[in-house]
Amino acid sequence: MAQVHNAYMPGYAAPQVKHHEWRTAENSAAYLLPTLQTKVKANADLKLLDVGAGSGTISTSLAKYMPSGTVTATDISDDILERAAQYAQEQGVSNISFRSADIYKLPFEDNTFDIVHASMVLSHLDSPVQAYKEMLRVVKPGGIVANRESDLRMWSYYPESAGIKQFHDVLLATTIKAGGNISAGAHLVTWAMQAGAKREQIMARMGTWMYSTPDERRMWGGTMAERIKKGGMRDKALQMGIATEADCENMVQAWEKWEAAEDACHGMMHGEILLSK
Repeated sequence: MAQVHNAYMPGYAAPQVKHHEWRTAENSAAYLLPTLQTKVKANADLKLLDVGAGSGTISTSLAKYMPSGTVTATDISDDILERAAQYAQEQGVSNISFRSADIYKLPFEDNTFDIVHASMVLSHLDSPVQAYKEMLRVVKPGGIVANRESDLRMWSYYPESAGIKQFHDVLLATTIKAGGNISAGAHLVTWAMQAGAKREQIMARMGTWMYSTPDERRMWGGTMAERIKKGGMRDKALQMGIATEADCENMVQAWEKWEAAEDACHGMMHGEILLSK
């Protein structure tokens, strides 16, 4: 039997949470919005489950598109759910509730939700196929499972930087060591099919994130620099012998230089699927 969860290596340090809270329905679930809006027109009392909701910024912004419906946001961290509830309150969104839940054993009856959504969750799991099976179980016939996961191999950035290249190599190696999947975004169709879906039930595409404005560079550069200053990624890199203390400092400086460059940009790709039940 698979372990319940891998350790979430990025953690919940302030810069990492800041990046989580940058995510919204518009920049991280745009592929779902046309379908959501169509379903809301057909059924204003829509029920949506957001699995692995983290800080709840995507969940809360999705709730704004369905004011007469309800959103249930789940995560395995009670602490981060408290922050998510606080964020929803700050946004004046009341049609959302929060609940601790294991994605492998969702505490809901079969056929409960019209839409089940997960963003950047399955790449951290031992058994993403089992997660798909659970999401399919709790979505209603005619409903949608929506999922977005990064393909960490697919980075594009300017200016070129030996320090950022080394950081990317270290990120891939330590993610694998932690049990994560660096190519999750390219696996969504096969995982869904292994969970029992037919190919014709699946709409698949690639989406992007792009960081280039001063605020975006500050947020992204700060998040990446923090990962190699301290925490799981740095610890694993040193333990594995793939980076030295001096290397880590050079990578931090590379991100700080990138962040300060007015013409700098950074993009990455994500797999996205809409799975019809």
